Amino acid sequence: MANKNITVAVGMSGGVDSSVAAAILKKEGYKVIGITMEIWDGAIEVQESRKHACYGPGEEEDIEEATKVCAQLNIPYHVFDLTKEYKEHVLEYFREEYLAGRTPNPCVVCNHRLKFGFLIEKAREAGLEFDFFATGHYAQINEDKGKYFLKKAKDLSKDQTYFLKSLSSEQLKFIMFPLGELMKTEVREIAEDLKLVVADRIESQDFIAGGDYSPLFNDGEIIPGDIVNEKGEILGRHKGIIHYTVGQRKGLGLSHPTPLYVLRVDAGKNKVIVTDKESLFFKGLIASDINLNLPGAFDKPIRIKARIRQRHTEADAEISLLEGGRVKVVFDIPQLSVTPGQSVVFYNNDIVLGGGIIESPL
Repeated sequence: MANKNITVAVGMSGGVDSSVAAAILKKEGYKVIGITMEIWDGAIEVQESRKHACYGPGEEEDIEEATKVCAQLNIPYHVFDLTKEYKEHVLEYFREEYLAGRTPNPCVVCNHRLKFGFLIEKAREAGLEFDFFATGHYAQINEDKGKYFLKKAKDLSKDQTYFLKSLSSEQLKFIMFPLGELMKTEVREIAEDLKLVVADRIESQDFIAGGDYSPLFNDGEIIPGDIVNEKGEILGRHKGIIHYTVGQRKGLGLSHPTPLYVLRVDAGKNKVIVTDKESLFFKGLIASDINLNLPGAFDKPIRIKARIRQRHTEADAEISLLEGGRVKVVFDIPQLSVTPGQSVVFYNNDIVLGGGIIESPL
């Protein structure tokens, strides 16, 4: 079998998806190595809930499960300590964004900086030799004239290209997504057929165990303040700006004739500004920290579809370059809750053309 001389390192999470990814590659004849990044150091007191989390005390169980799966598949397994890198590049980013009144997306940063960055570097520094890196993400890779593009998964309900938009063509050349052409139900069936110990394991649901972000912040950083309308009139009090995001309705504690939603968070004045739903629609946005995987020159506006949240239905739009490497996105139809700090991803049908971080709505 041609694949027998090709080694693939698989990022193992202890869940069913990455386990099945490793099993598929092993069955296809590749030499497979399981690798995991250790990110939890116990320094922050959080409580694990039934809904498993990416960051929390449940990591020990994750590693135990990944160890069992690799033993089942008879492949080597290695764990690499990335607690320092995770704290610096994910947790600190998360804290700084919320304290600045923006809504961060830790999964995008974790994938870009940790999973497809430091984890691969640490593995190679430790002497592991491999030709490709694979994960259990639901995504595909499309090659066109030597250039590699991220492509949506077959199972659109599980598609994770939104979180992977920062992967470059050069990176994608050495990445595999074995689950890209499978439905989630098929992945579960494979796990059951192989009698993998994780076949019935519940998926990770939260970023922080328990879903409560407050343990990441110091007491002096969570300061109550005023909830005001667009005229500046005080309507109530908030519990600290870290608890609020654009479009939020629940948890405001306001009594008002019409439903009110968070319009924006003013970190400088420690205020949460609310409005009615109609005022939450925006005609466009400005985005920065842009990466574009576009063929040819970008000297005029380009028609694309833009996704501003993971669960957002892509909107027809036009993007144009601005000074400083930013882009302007103008929607054909105004979109609800354009949120600073979140990612915007650009698509051409099922191909990812790139993306950036939302700076401000228009």
